[in-house]
Amino acid sequence: MQDLSELTAVQLVEGYRKGEFSPVEATRAALERAERVQPEVNAFVRLTGAEALAQARASAERWRRGEPSGAVDGVPVTVKDILLTRGTPTLKGSRTIPEDGPWDEDAPSVARLREQGAVFLGKTTTPEFGWKGVTDSPLSGVTRNPYDPSRTAGGSSGGAAAAVALGAGPLALGTDGGGSVRIPAAFCGIFALKPTYGRVPLYPASAFGTLAHVGPMTRNAADAALLLDVIGVPDSRDWSALGPAAGPFTAALPGGVRGLRIAYSPSLGGQVAVRSGVAAAVRRAVERLAGLGAYVTETDPDFADPVDAFHTLWFSGAARVTQHLGPHQRELLDPGLREIRGLGARMSALDYLAAVDVRMELGRRMGRFHDSYDLLVTPALPITAFEAGREVPKGSGQRRWTGWTPFTYPFNMTQQPAASVPVGTDGDGLPVGLQIVAARHRDDLVLRAAHALYESGAAGIDPPRLARGER
Repeated sequence: MQDLSELTAVQLVEGYRKGEFSPVEATRAALERAERVQPEVNAFVRLTGAEALAQARASAERWRRGEPSGAVDGVPVTVKDILLTRGTPTLKGSRTIPEDGPWDEDAPSVARLREQGAVFLGKTTTPEFGWKGVTDSPLSGVTRNPYDPSRTAGGSSGGAAAAVALGAGPLALGTDGGGSVRIPAAFCGIFALKPTYGRVPLYPASAFGTLAHVGPMTRNAADAALLLDVIGVPDSRDWSALGPAAGPFTAALPGGVRGLRIAYSPSLGGQVAVRSGVAAAVRRAVERLAGLGAYVTETDPDFADPVDAFHTLWFSGAARVTQHLGPHQRELLDPGLREIRGLGARMSALDYLAAVDVRMELGRRMGRFHDSYDLLVTPALPITAFEAGREVPKGSGQRRWTGWTPFTYPFNMTQQPAASVPVGTDGDGLPVGLQIVAARHRDDLVLRAAHALYESGAAGIDPPRLARGER
């Protein structure tokens, strides 16, 4: 019998349309998978099984009448516990937020999914206020990697990535302020897109300002395009949201890469030490892009690591999101968050504006770069997943998570669309991600190139054994 938890969202919708199975069956399969793997990986802070089944039954009735509510009617979806979800607490991984609510409003992306009939399985884990590139918090503990539970799932959307990888819903909403959908996607072997800033409205506004994006996390690029079509529409609560897209992102997928000018930067000009297994897997995928007709040039964007400016912006945001807390509540915070919020609180407006200047110059440089190249391809990360429960790899000498994520946070500063695509595994069987970056507003090109890799067989890896109940 077909395992519905292994199907993509596109496949589920097609099955509903043909009457081959129902949203109730798909939801039960996803919930059973979520309940089974939760003790191993801790991907969820809350499963909402009764509500999900009620939503699935309502969807099944709409499909029976031939009147689905939208493109994802009946598709199981998860929501990172950063985004407001009506009727469910949003605690953001923090013991400082009371559960009693009221929880009477949906974030824009959640509202669009609800309007189109999606089935909400539950809320996924996050580090406290999404502050770091791994997923553990004082509230919900450590989230683990589906391919090796002794290792991290990455973060900050680690629960979302683990859920998708393990078949607990094909669609997930994540957030990305410095790599937070791409990092866990690379570690967990799934696809994730950080869209152009403003493409997916965000409300309430993030304390991390215009670094913060909402993005789809899925099994492949086709599902991500489907999800982006649903959530990537304006919402009056976000004054910085973009207007409607030029056309459906799903319609752009078949374009392929023939004739596209692709810059391949294996190490950002030697600035990043990339592990050999990661480098080899990424290079093979780049060679496939060339074989599909892209014009590939090995070259580097002209910028130095902007980590100091990013830290100024990020640490200031951490101070802002915790500013209202009293001394006792601050003692409840993740120690690392408590440390960076203290640093951020001592930064001045002039420090912040100097970091903005660095950001603006970086954006200018990347804008000019894309005059010559349609896409930039890099590793998503220089490493594969390391020990769970740590912010940095043991023995690395690094202090903060930004030490091992140099390929991701620059493109939050520039607001460009960037995706992580699974392109193989290293010698330990751990997933490797390739990053595809385009100029602002060219999310369609990122999705097109990623889809071409999936269609050619160069993207996508076998599901983790844990998904099949194996150890």
